[in-house]
Formats: sequence, C-alpha cells, structure tokens
Amino acid sequence: MLIAGLLFLCAAAVSAAFGARALVGSAPEGGVQKVLRAVAPTQLAAAVMLAAGGIIALSGRAAPALLVLCVLGAVGTVSAGVWQGARYAQATARRQALACNRIGACANCTSRCREI
Repeated sequence: MLIAGLLFLCAAAVSAAFGARALVGSAPEGGVQKVLRAVAPTQLAAAVMLAAGGIIALSGRAAPALLVLCVLGAVGTVSAGVWQGARYAQATARRQALACNRIGACANCTSRCREI
C-alpha cells in the first residue's frame, strides 16, 4: 500500500499543479485558455480526492474498494468538468458564428465569418 499511497499523492500534486496553473495569471484571451480555466476547479477537486486516497493508503487500513472509489471519483469529476468546458466552448463559438452571419455584421466581426 506504500507504493499506491505515493502514486496517489503524486497524482494529486500533478492535478493540483495543472489546476492552479490554469487559475493563476491574467484573464484568458483564447478559447482554449477559457476552457482550461473552466476545468481548473474540477482538477483541484480531483486533487483533493486523490490526496485523500493517498492518505488512506498510507495509513495501512485501506480497503482496495475505497481506493478504487477515490480514483473513479477523481476521473469522473475531471471528465464532467471537461465535458462542461467543451459544451461552453461550442456554445460560445456558435454564438459568435451566428453574430457574424447577420447581415452587415461581418464588417465589425473580429473573427472569420463561417457557416454553422
């Protein structure tokens, strides 16, 4: 269980680092940065779940089912965050494309006009 605990804690540190990196800094300008910032809270939540699993594994009283539950919870949380971020990005792109397709709107549009 020592190796599992260390792996959990390393995964928690990586998840927390990616989440914190997305939150720190200036306001995002591009679509990708906005999606990464939207996913950051779920990455931090997954880091907490993985850290809890690591502490439980290091305590020596860990049931394998509990560790699997921590992993599935962390993966499910990040997956849900990524799905919501992708939906947000798609809705934003669709609104922008619709605004560009209005008559005379392309003169003021900052992006390429395209059909949906």
